[in-house]
Amino acid sequence: MLKNFPYTPILGWSVSRYGLFEACKRKYYYTYYAKHDLTYPRKKIDDFKNMTSIPLEIGNIVHDANKTLLGRLQKTERKINQDQFFNYAWKMTQKYCSEKEFMEVYYGEIKKPDAQSLFDQVKISLRNFLDSQRFEWLTKEAIQNKAEWIIEPAGYGETRIGKLKAYCKVDFLFPVGDNLFILDWKTGKADSVKHNKQLLGYASWASFHFAAHPEKINPIIVYLHPDYEERRVNIENSAIQNFGDRVKRETEEMYEFCVNINENIPLNKEMFPKTDKKKFCDYCNFRELCR
Repeated sequence: MLKNFPYTPILGWSVSRYGLFEACKRKYYYTYYAKHDLTYPRKKIDDFKNMTSIPLEIGNIVHDANKTLLGRLQKTERKINQDQFFNYAWKMTQKYCSEKEFMEVYYGEIKKPDAQSLFDQVKISLRNFLDSQRFEWLTKEAIQNKAEWIIEPAGYGETRIGKLKAYCKVDFLFPVGDNLFILDWKTGKADSVKHNKQLLGYASWASFHFAAHPEKINPIIVYLHPDYEERRVNIENSAIQNFGDRVKRETEEMYEFCVNINENIPLNKEMFPKTDKKKFCDYCNFRELCR
């Protein structure tokens, strides 16, 4: 049973939040503090925030399709009809392409998203998973405890790391014997530094919620495109402790940009500098606000 927490306004650490804080503090401000901005209406900022992109949407579709796939396995162990599954993913791709606002369209890079092009990459990712030894193992061994599977739990994955608020939402957690396994899907490029950090976050989340011994936790990054590949880290007590110290340092860095830490009220926007890395700006959904 996942632990619940009463609402508190204080900010919570996450890999993505601190990563954005490091990359561009102005984008960080727009992403997390839109309601405090005095220049633009909140709706305008939120519209930019809610834009998607082609790479992001490919990942979203794969995540959602895998969530449906795993939910189907929980209900019945009948063999997956791949043609039906791919047709489901194709319809999802069409729906997402027609209903969502794409950054590439807004900024005039393309006229509209090419659903077929997106689906070609989605299908490769899904097929790689279905053809993997990991999927075969899931359907033969892990499925014995399918009632205990946790597939993209509701909420944001709130937890506590060293008594600090943090967010580490897993894609898929399941027990096999006395071990806990965590799978996290990736459709983009491998990033060993960021993804190792995510794995430690997932291990900390699982240790907190399930009182699991760190060495019994097996977090795994699953790269699905262009080929199937896995990345894992060995979890030890010292790794969890060191990670907690790191979360504390990074949280305190973000606290320094709050005029009121407990209420999570930020400094003025001008105190959040723009990045000087043009390449980062070229792929930013808020770029219009910084011109």
